[in-house]
Amino acid sequence: MTRKFLAGVALATLMITPAMAQDADTVLATVNGSDITLGHVIVARSQLPEQYQALPDDVLLDAILEQLVQQEVVASAVAEDMSQAMQIGLENERRAYLAAMALDAVGNADVAEEDVQAEYDAQYGDAAPATEYNASHILVETEEEAQSLIEELEGGADFAELAQQNSTGPSGPNGGQLGWFSPGMMVPSFEEAVFELEVGEISAPVETQFGWHVVKLNETREQDAPALDQVRADLVEGLRVARVDAYIEDLSENAEIDRPELEIDPALIRDSALIGN
Repeated sequence: MTRKFLAGVALATLMITPAMAQDADTVLATVNGSDITLGHVIVARSQLPEQYQALPDDVLLDAILEQLVQQEVVASAVAEDMSQAMQIGLENERRAYLAAMALDAVGNADVAEEDVQAEYDAQYGDAAPATEYNASHILVETEEEAQSLIEELEGGADFAELAQQNSTGPSGPNGGQLGWFSPGMMVPSFEEAVFELEVGEISAPVETQFGWHVVKLNETREQDAPALDQVRADLVEGLRVARVDAYIEDLSENAEIDRPELEIDPALIRDSALIGN
């Protein structure tokens, strides 16, 4: 649905009279011989943005039906004289819709609790406590500046004050504090320097793509594996994604896929003239 849906709400004047034994095939309107059914309205409503779905049902019924009628009026006028681009677009839309519905059905199916538990055990069952680090840094432009700051620190200067006065990084006003982080969260050269430090120790100048750092390790702590309920949502989502991937892989392995060896100029994908535009 597009912005025209709101216009459809304003223009809607059709009233549906209740009838007995209505089902998805109940015809609500006929346009140039093509029926628009209750099923068409139900599907169209299900595809509305959430804010529109919250509208009253009577408003939605009239508005959606009016829009479908208008769409059919226009579509039937051009159906017999579609351009190649329009025909290809319909094929793409059909393909995408069918694939999306199939993958939604596979991905959204219930995930068994035993599968969630098995995935948790696989990821965290044998996991040793992970070390987390709390560090501060001073970021400057040159190695010489970094070395000069290290000498001041060795002479008794306060790290936080030097960071506030000299650091070009966003943590400077906060005394250079970076808070807690685990391996993989910082750039490699910075992490390597942190991992080699003892608590309270200052690093030699460390170069990254951001400049030169003087790093101080404030604390370390051991973080146990999270409880199942803490990561349940992530585990379920991962299982759903894996299930969809396996479904696609299985279908692909059993499909007849032929990719002729052709040399295609990639720039041709921008040539709309090839499809009559």
